[in-house]
Amino acid sequence: MRLKGVAIPMSALVVAGGLVPAPASAAPSTPAVVRTDTGLVRGEVRQDDRLFQGVPFAQPPTGALRWRPPQPARPWSGTYDATFPRSQCAQIAPVYGGETTYAEDCLYLNVTTPNRAPKGRHALPVMVWAHGGSNLTGTGSAYNASKLAVRGGVIVVTVNYRLGPLGWLAHPALETGADRRYQAGNYGLLDQQAALRWVRRNIAAFGGDPRNVTLFGESAGAADSCANLVSPSAAGLFDKVIPESLSCAAPARTEAGAEADGAGLADAVGCAGKASPAETAACLRAVPVRTLLESFQAKNMTAGPVAGGDRVLPLQPAQAIAQGRFNRVSVMHGNTLDEMRLFVSLSYPQPITAAQYEGIVHSMYGADADKVLARYPARNYPDPRIALSTIETDFGTSLSTCLHQDAFQALSRAGVPVYAYQFADRTAPPLVDVPGFDEGAEHATELTYLFPGLLGDLNAQQRQLSDAMVDYWTSFARTAHPTAANAPHWPRFRSPSDVLSFAPGPNGIHPTDTAVQSNCAFWKSLSS
Repeated sequence: MRLKGVAIPMSALVVAGGLVPAPASAAPSTPAVVRTDTGLVRGEVRQDDRLFQGVPFAQPPTGALRWRPPQPARPWSGTYDATFPRSQCAQIAPVYGGETTYAEDCLYLNVTTPNRAPKGRHALPVMVWAHGGSNLTGTGSAYNASKLAVRGGVIVVTVNYRLGPLGWLAHPALETGADRRYQAGNYGLLDQQAALRWVRRNIAAFGGDPRNVTLFGESAGAADSCANLVSPSAAGLFDKVIPESLSCAAPARTEAGAEADGAGLADAVGCAGKASPAETAACLRAVPVRTLLESFQAKNMTAGPVAGGDRVLPLQPAQAIAQGRFNRVSVMHGNTLDEMRLFVSLSYPQPITAAQYEGIVHSMYGADADKVLARYPARNYPDPRIALSTIETDFGTSLSTCLHQDAFQALSRAGVPVYAYQFADRTAPPLVDVPGFDEGAEHATELTYLFPGLLGDLNAQQRQLSDAMVDYWTSFARTAHPTAANAPHWPRFRSPSDVLSFAPGPNGIHPTDTAVQSNCAFWKSLSS
């Protein structure tokens, strides 16, 4: 199996602090230097853009600050060296590439701006990126935002947030004292909100408009974007949202389930059975990062927002949207045509037979399996694994097309503008290249069209599609109405057919009915 991964910069492990001596009173005299509310930062001025990397937006969440809400970054004197990225948050490298690190000091962000603002425009729209990786892996510095910034005339901020057990561990012992008002387990979400507050305070110094901020993210970053959409503590921190490839109708972890997992981890690392919650918390805070990560992985625990228990995420996202209890901003939302081919290919890297496929479907759907097999017979697909991934892409997962349709319709009923899409380029560079398997438009394949080079190179027609997508995304960030030069009108979502499909070539961008395409009425008849 050949893996296409994302290179993870490690320079932060070499340089601590990154301060260049300079008088504390120095004022910015070049475009490379910007004054933030904590001090001067020096970035890099390139041909078409400026890049500021590794800017701290919170104190290192280490020692007594482990599993506590992020605290404001401390001011510095001199000029902070923002010409290289700092560490990714602690993580074990995933199968598709990257590096393992154990760094807790990781709450940094990166700012990309165009060198020149377009004529007639002053403050630029701002787009804040929450990376994917199952809330277990990834880093903001892996995403080259230059095309979005330069072609789109926006400022892009990519953010690190705590991952795995350090970002998402829920345990009642962590809800004591001043932390009682927070549901344990949402530290990564609070990091994102702290970054958004940093943007509100500082982005004007970079040429951005703090009153025009779009939060966007993919996969786990989409789950977190949806959680921020309904989070009372995120109110007023962004003006539009773009969740990519995870439905806002998908369930978040429950308080009970997340705390049961937390109790299991505490037991695994020797912190169960302490005399008091304070002793349990102290024990957990003393556990080495490597032990936490390896125990978390060994128990196959999941990470992500926890619904219930506090003001950060009191309701499930779908429930909050249905009740109108969410931050009422415009939404662009969608998925890819073949989301689950990534995960099926990882589960079944070798071919399976039609009989094996039928056995898997029977194990999944029981009494309904024959109906499912009649709708998705193996003979209709070039590979039984494609049949299986089509089922799972259509229905039954957080990435599924039908669950995205549920989110489009719920948000539209709630009265906010919704623009729905599906990325459908089956020739896109894949995240994982499995020999003998057609990855199609699998999970994450749209990212290379927004962040050039992330998974591979694009051909001429794909670059044209990338241009259109960047135009749509950045115009939505600018005006809440996505448009693109020489490309079709994108209708506001009012019915299942108001989904814009993205593929290269003539008529590659066109409206489609993903509810019909993915048999959503059939699946609804089974689930009911």
